[in-house]
Amino acid sequence: MDTEFWDDMYRSRDQLFSGAPNGVLVSEVAELPPGQALDVGCGEGGDAVWLARRGWQVTAVDISRVALERAAAAAADIGGRVAWTRADLTGTPPPAAAFDLVSVQYFPLKRQPDHGALHGLLDAVAPGGTLLFATHDLADLTPHPEQGFDPGDYYQPDDIAGVLDDGWAVVVNETRPRTAPAPAGTHHTHDTVLRARRLR
Repeated sequence: MDTEFWDDMYRSRDQLFSGAPNGVLVSEVAELPPGQALDVGCGEGGDAVWLARRGWQVTAVDISRVALERAAAAAADIGGRVAWTRADLTGTPPPAAAFDLVSVQYFPLKRQPDHGALHGLLDAVAPGGTLLFATHDLADLTPHPEQGFDPGDYYQPDDIAGVLDDGWAVVVNETRPRTAPAPAGTHHTHDTVLRARRLR
């Protein structure tokens, strides 16, 4: 799932996602005081725009130039509160201790033996900041070996909770029903959610 894959995916439709913020983000972040946020795999920008309108300064990162161009065009009214950034965070980590919120919503983060990419995201959370990681419940995902896709190859919240040390407090680690209809062509009925606060 490289740049070409995602650019082709976005080009396949005029709009791939609804434009609404993810339900997990809304339910978990609505009461947090705004600060600096990192939106990992921002897509067409629904989450980043929602955060910006609530007072956050957002760095919105995606590997797809097509997605970022769409997001920027749809967010012309938010007055520079979002920096749309093309990068591959699995290979180039974000700045350390720079964000009050690191939001990872349905981002396909592949497991690595050294957890290198994951540690890059964890290190980006500032002391006192929040990591929010949400993905589809494994029970709703089907392997596609012909495409080289096995959902078990990707991090789930439990995996990440197991990597956290005593410098973190886990606030939420659960499976819950989705608050929005499943994306077209899928049967996702539940989300798995991890919310953790960095203590130091």
